[in-house]
Amino acid sequence: MAVDRARIQAAVAEILAAIGEDPARAGLESTPRRVADAYAEFFVGLDQNPQELLADFVPVGESTGELVLLRDIAFRSICEHHLLPFLGIAHVAYLPRDRVVGLGRLPAVVETIAARPQLQERLTEEIADALYEGLDPLGVLVVLDAVHGCVGTRGPRQTASSTVTMASRGALTEPTARAEIIALIAAGG
Repeated sequence: MAVDRARIQAAVAEILAAIGEDPARAGLESTPRRVADAYAEFFVGLDQNPQELLADFVPVGESTGELVLLRDIAFRSICEHHLLPFLGIAHVAYLPRDRVVGLGRLPAVVETIAARPQLQERLTEEIADALYEGLDPLGVLVVLDAVHGCVGTRGPRQTASSTVTMASRGALTEPTARAEIIALIAAGG
């Protein structure tokens, strides 16, 4: 189901009127359409299944036993509490069992799940679950580091803070394995 642009436009015009603005004035007359277009882009992941992105894998036979780590995947999502953006970097690791996936599929999974109203904590878990279910690896580790618009522009106004969340599955829940991956992530910065 695509977003209902007409309803979004009407809602934005009402918000503008509710804050005392004239939605028809120069400078604002196209704002409802622009917001509707932005929301269609922000929430495109609602119509997508990340598992489909992982269906085209390459069988490698027996476990390679070697880690696959993709660092510094830029993402953006919209916080479901205030409908403000949060921007960050994802680091995704998996320990293949008997298949691998093209490296471009990993950022696609992140982008698909991020393109929904989200909480960073849930986003981290959903990425880990999608990879664990879609690739059947021995383990998965996902680390997100993001700056939240709601924290930086309202309330506490902490513009220099970021939030780090982590989710692990399988063999990568073991603390030593996680520590090694976290060291590899840090070494890339």
